[in-house]
Amino acid sequence: MGGSSPCASCKLLRSRCAKDCIFAPYFPSDDPHKFAIVHKVFGASNVNKMLQELAVEMRADAVSSLVYEANARVRDPVYGCVGNISYLQNKISELQMQLALAHTEMLCVQMQQESVLAMPMPIHQDDSYIIFFFFYLKE
Repeated sequence: MGGSSPCASCKLLRSRCAKDCIFAPYFPSDDPHKFAIVHKVFGASNVNKMLQELAVEMRADAVSSLVYEANARVRDPVYGCVGNISYLQNKISELQMQLALAHTEMLCVQMQQESVLAMPMPIHQDDSYIIFFFFYLKE
């Protein structure tokens, strides 16, 4: 417990916030919604067990992940964050196809330009001869 105020967990569960409360560093009293949503989705005892099984330096990341997943589960109870991941993977595939199409179109335009520039073009013409000048695109 950081001060005289109990952490969000102990407040919601209406218990005394001990000095060594496992929730206190991750669920401060000024952000009660954070614990409320994690508690609603996972349950306080399950979160407590998960945090106790982790090394202290990994707990903050775990809490961050739990909060993210809990928010995703509330928005989409069936798929949770997997729905977001699936949507983003589909969007990436769609954009990769668009990029490949754009590259193909660029190559076609370049090839058309090269073929036009490589054609012989008369620059002087009279009755006896034609002088051709060739343009080559240097890459």
